[in-house]
Amino acid sequence: MIDFNAEIISGFSLGNVRLNENISSYTNEIYSCFDVEVRSYSIPDGSKNNAYILNKTLTIATNHDGFVFSIGCNQEYKGRYKNILHTGQSMKEIIALTERLRIFNGSVIIDDDFGFSLILPSPYDEIADSIENIPNDIIFNQIYVSDFSMWRSGH
Repeated sequence: MIDFNAEIISGFSLGNVRLNENISSYTNEIYSCFDVEVRSYSIPDGSKNNAYILNKTLTIATNHDGFVFSIGCNQEYKGRYKNILHTGQSMKEIIALTERLRIFNGSVIIDDDFGFSLILPSPYDEIADSIENIPNDIIFNQIYVSDFSMWRSGH
């Protein structure tokens, strides 16, 4: 069951939706239990990916074959990552609760865990090159779970 209070598991699941599952596994539930907005977008190879937004809280991104490759949430989501991190926390709180923070592609990677990211709010998603550029009072309102390991190697 999709649950906006479920634990956030790096590289695996958010809201009890699992990466690499086909969206068809969730279709009956999402359309019977949630207000669903579907956005399609083209990628450079010409195929289309979809984003299923549930109750304006959980975003499930699928590739053209329907497989989930990314799951995100906003401040309405109540689950936590490692029982400590969640949306709505400030940069100061995140720094106090973690050992290492790094910026990649407008996101903050926590303790070199490339299966979980905090999305930097605008304009810092475009201009921040290091953690020191982020004000302590900035609030993180988006979290994503995916496989971000390609960022590590720079590919």
